[in-house]
Amino acid sequence: MIVKMKFINITGPKDDIDRVAEQYLSKYEIQLENAVSELKSVANISPFVENNPYKEISQKAAVFADAISADVVSASGSATNTVSLSVDDCISLVNRLDNELSQLTKEKENVEEKISQYRTSLDDIAHFKGLHYDIDSIMDFHHVKYRFGKIAQEYYDKFEKYIYNDLHAIFHKCQNDNEYVWGVYFVLADEADQIDAVYSSLHFERFYLKDDYKGTPGEAYNEIMEALKRLEEQASELDKKISSILSRSANEILFAKKRLATASENFDIRKLAARTSHTSQNKRETFYILCGWMAEEDAAAFLYEIEGDEKVHCIIEDDENNIYGQPPTKLKNPKLFKPFEMFVRMYGLPAYHEFDPTIFLAITYTFIFGAMFGDVGQGLCLFLGGALLYKWKKMDLAAIISCAGIFSTFFGFMFGSIFGFENIIPAIWLRPISSMTKLPFIGNLNTVFIIAVAFGMFLIMGTMVINIINGIKSHNLESALFGTNGIAGLAFYLAVVITVFLFMTGNTLPAAIVLIIMFLLPLLVIAAKEPLTALLEKKPKLIEGSIGMFLTQGFFELFEVLLSYFSNTLSFVRIGAFAVSHAAMMEVVLMLAGAEHGAAPNWLVIILGNIFVCGMEGLIVGIQVLRLEYYEFFSRFYKGTGREFKPYTK
Repeated sequence: MIVKMKFINITGPKDDIDRVAEQYLSKYEIQLENAVSELKSVANISPFVENNPYKEISQKAAVFADAISADVVSASGSATNTVSLSVDDCISLVNRLDNELSQLTKEKENVEEKISQYRTSLDDIAHFKGLHYDIDSIMDFHHVKYRFGKIAQEYYDKFEKYIYNDLHAIFHKCQNDNEYVWGVYFVLADEADQIDAVYSSLHFERFYLKDDYKGTPGEAYNEIMEALKRLEEQASELDKKISSILSRSANEILFAKKRLATASENFDIRKLAARTSHTSQNKRETFYILCGWMAEEDAAAFLYEIEGDEKVHCIIEDDENNIYGQPPTKLKNPKLFKPFEMFVRMYGLPAYHEFDPTIFLAITYTFIFGAMFGDVGQGLCLFLGGALLYKWKKMDLAAIISCAGIFSTFFGFMFGSIFGFENIIPAIWLRPISSMTKLPFIGNLNTVFIIAVAFGMFLIMGTMVINIINGIKSHNLESALFGTNGIAGLAFYLAVVITVFLFMTGNTLPAAIVLIIMFLLPLLVIAAKEPLTALLEKKPKLIEGSIGMFLTQGFFELFEVLLSYFSNTLSFVRIGAFAVSHAAMMEVVLMLAGAEHGAAPNWLVIILGNIFVCGMEGLIVGIQVLRLEYYEFFSRFYKGTGREFKPYTK
């Protein structure tokens, strides 16, 4: 169901806007609209141009709150409910903490920067720990050049086997892994260019060590490790000091985070507010104007609450013709049907004056799903599995599966099927595979096919009725009276249904002249819907274009209408087809398990077969039913052009 909305205008002294937002508006769900755009007819209004003073301080409070340990936050729990600080108190608290922690934070940043540098140095030197020679001595060589680096393992093997013995250079292998060999080679300065070229051809990646290492690489590595350990301990001590300061004020910080976030959010309503000035008794006063949508109940409660507040004035606009734009849509359905709003939103929210199809979709979707997937055992599995998943994860789809499982169980009893076995419980209604009905000119036909088509006809007429109601509510005469799914379309389709029913049951058909009137008159009305609508709306021109073009277009439109009625009706055969296919698939499972003749079955095959059928066919049936909802039902009466109700507090 769609909640009835009210458009309200709130005004008061400009400096009072924050109090109104915090004291009143934060309690209610209100979708604020841009007042400057909405109040185009009001003279002398302008937007607010102010920077949010709470935004930066709110972000700092959030940083402090996030830095509080999870244990402290958990221990605080409801303690924040006992804290009461004004916005100014919250700002003072955050500024005090910022000043108190700024030096510690700066020290920690410096320590972390050093830690990062030391870790980089550690990574650099770690690969050369196998070199037992002082690094600073190597770097003082004058007549010998050195090159630290790495070479891929596959190239090193070739280098060692074919090239190394012929080079005037020494390669000292320091470390290797599955990919690379790390080391350093030494070469006379005069031959360095030639040797470098050879190593480059072998994809030797040179590595440049800093000149501040002392001792051998192993000694330098240990020295860096010790220094790094001291720095990490220093950082840990700083963290403890910061954490201690924050923990002492944890309740106040958590409260300040929420309070300042609310203050920042309330201040931002200025982006949607307008300001206007008036001169009274030689005194110029500036006022704010806020406008937006509230649920009718909330609007009444808001008016009652501000009755004694002389600074706040509220006007409810009841004439929608004076409102720019359509009202937003807020859905409110019973808890049982609420998960099905997911499917409605996937198609598009209903417009404010449109019919909310949630309950209709919930009933028809679960009923059709059950008819197509009738099995007591598998239905109960869907019901229990969906219910548990919804309880744990709050997934709307899980709730839908659970509801569909109820109807699967119901039809399982109707069909006498439990986990594919049809010899355990009797069929209360019929067996989908074996139940046949004899029809004139057709012969024997599966009963569920006939019932599925008849059920589809009934639902199609139901959606036509909904479309007529929608058309009347939205003052769309063409759709309500003369459209394919209007009164004319309903009259034609009803005539077809009655005729088919009389013929199939062997009853006498109406006279030919009556049949002609029943079929021809509604079709002529549908073909002439444009001039008839223009006539009712008293338009000067009844037909656009020439009469010949109008007749040609009308002929092909009627052909398309008849074809769509036929194809849409036959589309419901899939309900019976899936009911039969489900039973057939379970027969195959029982046959593979060796249980078709009453023998002891292979229970592993039974279990795996049921899981496969339940998963695969359940998914396919779910998609097929949704297709029926969207293409056979929604396309007849539903547009889904609404805009969602979005309260600024969310």
